Amino acid sequence: IFGPVLNIVKVDTLDDAIKFTNANPWGNGCAIFTQSGAAARKFQHEVDVGQVGINVPIPVPLSPFAFTGSRASIRGDINFNGKSAVHFYTQIKS
Repeated sequence: IFGPVLNIVKVDTLDDAIKFTNANPWGNGCAIFTQSGAAARKFQHEVDVGQVGINVPIPVPLSPFAFTGSRASIRGDINFNGKSAVHFYTQIKS
């Protein structure tokens, strides 16, 4: 599937959440809901994803900004918006 997919997973510890997130081959984005600023900061810095929401759903990028993903979620240096998209969808003629 490619599209908006929501998985809600409850884990026992913060370290389990980080391991679970980083074990996924895709790295579009994730969110954490917590009352602990220290936990939020640790999660934000240790997960390998393009977008992190803290006490909010994943922030969706606006079209002027390039999509951010990591690992299998990105096509090399090609992003879906911005300058990279123009080059991908056009053929330059001289």
